[in-house]
Amino acid sequence: MCGITGIYSFTNDGNLFHQKIEFALKTLKLRGPNSEGVFHHESVSLAHTRLSVIDTSEQANQPFFSSDNNYVIVFNGEFFNYKQEREKLKHKYNFSTNSDTEVLLYMYIEYGKSFLSKINGCFSLAIYNKQTTELLLARDRFGIKPLIVYSDQEKLIFASEMKAIMTYDIKKEIDYNSLLMYFQLNYIPAPNSIFKNTFKLTPGTFLLISKNGVKKETYYKIPYTRNYNNLNYEIAKKQLVTLLNNSVEQRMVADVALGTFLSGGIDSSIITGLASQKTNKLNSFSIGYTNEPFYDETKYALLVAKKFNTEHSVFKLTNTELYENLFNVLNYIDEPFADSSAIPIYILSNYTKQKVTVALSGDGADEIFSGYNKHLAHYKASANLFSTQFLKFTYPLTNLLPKSRNSKITNIVRQANKFTKGAKLNNADRYWLWASFFSENDAINLLNHKIDLKSYNALKSEITEEIKSNSINDILFTDVNLVLQNDMLAKVDLMSMANSLEVRVPFLDHSIVDFAFSLPQDYKINGNIKKRIVQDAFRNFLPNELYNRPKHGFEVPLLKWFKTDLFSLINNDLLNDEFILQQQIFNPQAIKLLKNKLFSINPGDVHTQIWALIVFQYWWKKYMQ
Repeated sequence: MCGITGIYSFTNDGNLFHQKIEFALKTLKLRGPNSEGVFHHESVSLAHTRLSVIDTSEQANQPFFSSDNNYVIVFNGEFFNYKQEREKLKHKYNFSTNSDTEVLLYMYIEYGKSFLSKINGCFSLAIYNKQTTELLLARDRFGIKPLIVYSDQEKLIFASEMKAIMTYDIKKEIDYNSLLMYFQLNYIPAPNSIFKNTFKLTPGTFLLISKNGVKKETYYKIPYTRNYNNLNYEIAKKQLVTLLNNSVEQRMVADVALGTFLSGGIDSSIITGLASQKTNKLNSFSIGYTNEPFYDETKYALLVAKKFNTEHSVFKLTNTELYENLFNVLNYIDEPFADSSAIPIYILSNYTKQKVTVALSGDGADEIFSGYNKHLAHYKASANLFSTQFLKFTYPLTNLLPKSRNSKITNIVRQANKFTKGAKLNNADRYWLWASFFSENDAINLLNHKIDLKSYNALKSEITEEIKSNSINDILFTDVNLVLQNDMLAKVDLMSMANSLEVRVPFLDHSIVDFAFSLPQDYKINGNIKKRIVQDAFRNFLPNELYNRPKHGFEVPLLKWFKTDLFSLINNDLLNDEFILQQQIFNPQAIKLLKNKLFSINPGDVHTQIWALIVFQYWWKKYMQ
């Protein structure tokens, strides 16, 4: 992909900011190591750093100008149907490159803001009209590519990453409602950010910026009406195969080496299998865990690679290598983000980049077709089964027993306890409980600041407002807008871009997402199978061994590190008692209780909470001190 940044001054003193954009651009260099460029015009500056993927010639470098020099674009992402759109315009416009960027610019000139609905791709972009001095900013339908905006009375700043925003000497005032949500969820959901006056542009929206101010409009929402398609199940399976095959084909357009992430799960195996049919020799990449054989699924990835004759690379990670990359991840994170699986994603991206520049992944399938254990739990809780009623009565017992992910038995107790607690709640409150790592009371008690609970609860209600029924589709709709956008996609973008690797997600073609939300719940999940239609549609396509096996997530060995390699960092630095008092952000007593629990004989899942604290503290020292 690429990195973009820019500034629009409302006070006609744009020259004050021209120099600052050069510093901002340097922070984005890993997103685009191949070239960079800057544009200035009156009170507007735009900048771009390029990872060359389509038309790698210098003529396609950005900022890119229209032939009459009146329009200029900076674009981060890919536009997969650009060849079809170019055909429609070639008789009216003289194209000077074979890039998708140039097609985008002329589509805007031709169609105005409605051009966004014609794009099949992942992107954030800015287009400036010199004559009207109007700037358009836009983000793709699902938030695959980021776009962060800071705004005050004098100026509007945008960038692909927060680290670029901070170079403009903005007022860095922490939003404590956002910080509270971070400790509950492990990330800060859009449009919020860690700072006041700074927001993430929500997916499927655009801004029109002029001297008269800023207007926000929506060009796409998932067409989720609960009026489900009456398609026969067999026909629906065939339609899914066709849609996904087309999506993979479109996402294989590149002028550089391309491969796939191959975990050995159903989703990445499907993508790899379809992609292998469209090229002579496909590269595929997977990681295994030398010290954690229970989580190592590379044998399934090898079966897929053998079946589809890919050029397969397996990277076997040790806990030592995971630890050695921990600080690479912490140093690249520019807003608190505590999903520890970012570490193996970073390493996989690093290894993959050594052979290819573009990788396809299976991300998105779990959220739109119901692939997580929590979805099955919601299904069972909503179905009010006898087993659910029985488990509700066991809550007092499971609440007393040791609970953690650190052994098979204590993990079962942990899951049973969380299930029985959630089963007693309404659908929306249950969803929030199962999405959280801190309870709201514990997270509030952690902070040394008063929280505006009225606005915080309003934000929570807005996130869960579409959970109106027992249908799993309500849960999936919320997952797409919360977890997929703000955790899964944010993680992959950040970690892949830290290694100058572009990742494309075929399951998130909008035609597939729209199709998924037209299907009734039982096409996706029942009492025995998750992601039903995906599994059934490709059952004869994939190796049999991929079916009827438990799905193993991977736990980064945080607890082990906290008691050994990271002990000094916790006790003597980031969570040091004196530092906590000086910082005045946290309740010192709450921090002490968490540390005591961490080093007790029954730590439970406190390591996930400690990790969230470490990430925040590391970020705070780097960017706020």
